[in-house]
Amino acid sequence: MKSKLGLLLHILCLCAAVPAWAQFPTGTSPYGTDAYGNPVDANGNPVQFDANGNPVDAYGNPITDYENGYTWGRDTTRGEQKIIPIGAHAWNIDERFGQITPAAMDTLPDNFQNFNLTAGPTGQYNFLGNLGSPRLSRLFMDRKPYSNFIFADPFDYFYTPVSQFQFTNTLSPITNLSYHSCGNKQDGEDRFRAYFASNINKIAGIGFKLDYLYGRGYYNSQATSLFNGSLYGYYLGDRYNMHAWISVNHMRLGENGGIADDSYITHPEDFTRSFNSRDIPTNLSQNWNRNEDQTYYLTHRYNLGFYKDIELPDSLKPVMPADSVLLRGLRDSVLTAYQKADTAYQHKVLDSLRAGFLAQNAPPQEFVPVSSFIHTLRIRNAKHTVYSHDTPENYYADLFYGDPDNMSDRTRGYSIQNTFGIALREGFNKWAKAGLTAFASHEYRHFILPDLHGGNKIERSYGENNISVGGQLRKQEGKTLHYDVTGEVTLLGEDVGQFEVDGTADLNFHLFKDTVQLAAHAFVKNLNPSFYMRHYHSQFAWWDNDLDKEFRTRIEGTLSLKRTRTALSVGVENIKNYAYFATDKVAYNNEAGNFAGYSNRISVKQYGNSVQVFSAKLNQDFKLGILHWDNEVAYQKTSNADVLPLPELSLYSNLYIVFHYAKVLRVQLGADVRYFTEYYAPDYAPIIQQFTVQSPETRVKLGNYPICNAYINFFLKHCRFYVNVNHVNAGSFNKNAFLVPHYPINPLNIHFGLSWNFFN
Repeated sequence: MKSKLGLLLHILCLCAAVPAWAQFPTGTSPYGTDAYGNPVDANGNPVQFDANGNPVDAYGNPITDYENGYTWGRDTTRGEQKIIPIGAHAWNIDERFGQITPAAMDTLPDNFQNFNLTAGPTGQYNFLGNLGSPRLSRLFMDRKPYSNFIFADPFDYFYTPVSQFQFTNTLSPITNLSYHSCGNKQDGEDRFRAYFASNINKIAGIGFKLDYLYGRGYYNSQATSLFNGSLYGYYLGDRYNMHAWISVNHMRLGENGGIADDSYITHPEDFTRSFNSRDIPTNLSQNWNRNEDQTYYLTHRYNLGFYKDIELPDSLKPVMPADSVLLRGLRDSVLTAYQKADTAYQHKVLDSLRAGFLAQNAPPQEFVPVSSFIHTLRIRNAKHTVYSHDTPENYYADLFYGDPDNMSDRTRGYSIQNTFGIALREGFNKWAKAGLTAFASHEYRHFILPDLHGGNKIERSYGENNISVGGQLRKQEGKTLHYDVTGEVTLLGEDVGQFEVDGTADLNFHLFKDTVQLAAHAFVKNLNPSFYMRHYHSQFAWWDNDLDKEFRTRIEGTLSLKRTRTALSVGVENIKNYAYFATDKVAYNNEAGNFAGYSNRISVKQYGNSVQVFSAKLNQDFKLGILHWDNEVAYQKTSNADVLPLPELSLYSNLYIVFHYAKVLRVQLGADVRYFTEYYAPDYAPIIQQFTVQSPETRVKLGNYPICNAYINFFLKHCRFYVNVNHVNAGSFNKNAFLVPHYPINPLNIHFGLSWNFFN
């Protein structure tokens, strides 16, 4: 096999060295020959060849008409080959003010196999098993508060807010296409993404992103279908800046309620035959959730400022030519008149020539913004629908109205928020070490829920207004110290009394030949719980809660050492009046009056005292030649595991080698493992599409089960591709293969992925 491959490569190399005219089979060359055997066209004109063996005419122009060798009136001067410039940079923007923060583009060659995992790059999310299903981070410090449209929150893997969307400036139009796949037509998973970016000019550009995901599911009735389309444009002039963004999302997923009996996974030996994933019965069928979400966003600002000269080194400053050199630029008639004129006239002419030279060679200028007037508009329209055409008897404890086998409950909502700000810009003079911004914001929220009137189903509307003011102190220039402190308080409306102060800072310096960064993050927040935690109506879940505001305080710090590849984060958070979703198990009896099982009741609860969470996370990567070992270890401690359960230890370890084949193909070959200690992991409630605290009557512990993957990554020029074998330890001695109670991890499966950048 090796000798055949070597022979093939040798033949290819020989073919590359043979002139193009000599590669035609005998008797099929488009050229004839003269008396000396040299190639000629049909008219007897000699045909020449360039260094690559391609035919050219007598002027060196490529010949496309082999029969006649004509250039057909084209320019006969030798043109240069067009070179497409390649290069781009990306950034994120602050959602409130549109401030720009540089971002790394997704072009890293290593660990591409983890990009498409719903569990996250380091596997720190619990999810239902299928690609694109709802998920929740096991690391509390990575969780975000519930939004006012909570149904999209568990899809942060797919749903991208504007603050995380990448805007791109590129030297030439760039297109990225990526495709991920595993399984077959019955249980497989597919995801296609397309990203396009192009500049209109140096300061303006447009682009779009398309993302489609379809997971059929290895277990019954859990298919997912998610679609996102995003369109953006920007203009970054000296005086006027603008970012516009439109995002449309459609999400549909089947709900199976988990498998009917965990023993199919934990104790398969108890059954007389083996079951594959499709044979295992599930609690629900013909149940679906659907989310539709559109966001329209515009942020723009007008800058007041001045232009100043850019200081040039002496070597680049223009030197005034001698008078004789300046006079050479005059027309002969003007020069004759100059020579005959008196001294005063000659001085005026020379002064004019010197002024013209200085005007033509004026130093370059830069615009220095002093202040800005900012306006941001955000409109979000969302709809959530839950369907059920087959609800098992006693699955839910309550039925508030309607037919349990014909449910179609829909809630809709939209919000319109306008923010106006005035900013004094950082760095407009040597005394302005930070930027200062004051802002005011108005938000209108409108929701529609099903309701009952005289026993009949109706729709009820809720309208909420809020007016808030705030300020920001921000320093981002320079290399040593950066900070950002933002505060906001709601003065009028539904959330009156709500406030938050959030601050970040980082200090960068060199120590013992290493680059060190000390970063800190702290906040104080008094937040009104999400609308759907206060109000929700459906056939099987119903509440109107009067909840107190959550009071949250957090402080955390991170030490990063670049040379040793070390990052250590330590933080603590305190929450008073913690609001959370819970599942209660309600016992029911059979016709004989005996206990027959439990029904589910979903509710919102609030813990009036304080809950504390301590967190420490260490990222440590090692490298020895081609051998790499990347590690992440997180420790957490919650003061009340009944209302806020967390695993104490969670880790990720990735061992791999990196080498090059034929000097152009980069190969990463390795295996990784994810692990967390046992804890009462959050349950999942299909009726509200949220994770809930388990009921004490039936709660189960999950964890203490490693999930191992093996993979190989390839990187060639602008193309990345991989093969990833997930859950290679499926069916091992420890059968507790769950991330969410009653939702098994997918069995062993093989993933393929490809990402390709095109420049044109």
